[in-house]
Amino acid sequence: MKIVFLDANTIGSDVSIEPISSLGDYSSYESSTYKEALERVKDCEVLIINKIKVDKNLIDNAPALRLICEAATGTNNIDVAYAVSKGIPVKNVAAYSTESVVQTTFMHILSLVGKSTYFDDVVKSGEYSAKDCFTDVSNIFYELCGKRLGIIGMGNIGSRVAQVGTAFGMQVSYYSTSGTNHCKDYPAVSLDKLLEQSDIVSIHAPLNDKTNNLLTYSKLCMMKKSACVVNMGRGGIVNEADLAKALDEGVIAGAATDVFVKEPIPADHPYLVMKHKERIRLSPHIGWASAEARVRLLEGIAKNIRDTFEL
Repeated sequence: MKIVFLDANTIGSDVSIEPISSLGDYSSYESSTYKEALERVKDCEVLIINKIKVDKNLIDNAPALRLICEAATGTNNIDVAYAVSKGIPVKNVAAYSTESVVQTTFMHILSLVGKSTYFDDVVKSGEYSAKDCFTDVSNIFYELCGKRLGIIGMGNIGSRVAQVGTAFGMQVSYYSTSGTNHCKDYPAVSLDKLLEQSDIVSIHAPLNDKTNNLLTYSKLCMMKKSACVVNMGRGGIVNEADLAKALDEGVIAGAATDVFVKEPIPADHPYLVMKHKERIRLSPHIGWASAEARVRLLEGIAKNIRDTFEL
């Protein structure tokens, strides 16, 4: 069985690929252009991809293809309907990254609320050494306990974020982007109410017609000036130029994002040319990628292959 991984650099070199490579004749490529992908799938039976676009043309160029494995949860880069029409199942790996994303979410929240970068700089710059006081109370930070956490998207990740927020003593509510208020553990509210009431808004929704450009400048203006937004869903959910503007104008106090409309982001991205960069925390789409999560992902892909071919 010929197994091809077209963009293996997305997994990293620190985790073992053995769960997959042991299942057949395995070939991997660090990355592939679309033109390269067309050539590399010609004799492929199992195709593994993360961000490579798998369209009708690529599928037709792989006559031996019997299974497409998404090395992630989302399959929006694959023409799933066409693959299925050709008798080729498409399988993803669900929930492998939940704990990793939740931890990254609170890494950003705690950094924003606790002003960690400021206090770190105060000490490392020598400013603290030059002071005549043992502490620095010039930059106010706040406790999460008693604050309102508003979650956009109450799926597996959103629900776990709610649990951790509750452990911090936060009051949790959520907005369902699908319109189905399936979670009964926390109150469901409208988007406007969530924005108006929350001290922290944490986004854990997929990008679709209902969530694209969900938070614009006018929506951000509904929030408290002391509030923060954390986007761990998809870049297009928040209007990036509007968020940069809102932060520079002090409409809201802070923001963090792990996801962007275009990844990697261009050097002239609104977040990189802001006047008040100290108000935003950025990470390069790593929320899903703890070492443990990537091990679970590879094991999940291997299981999908074994289940499909009854190995």
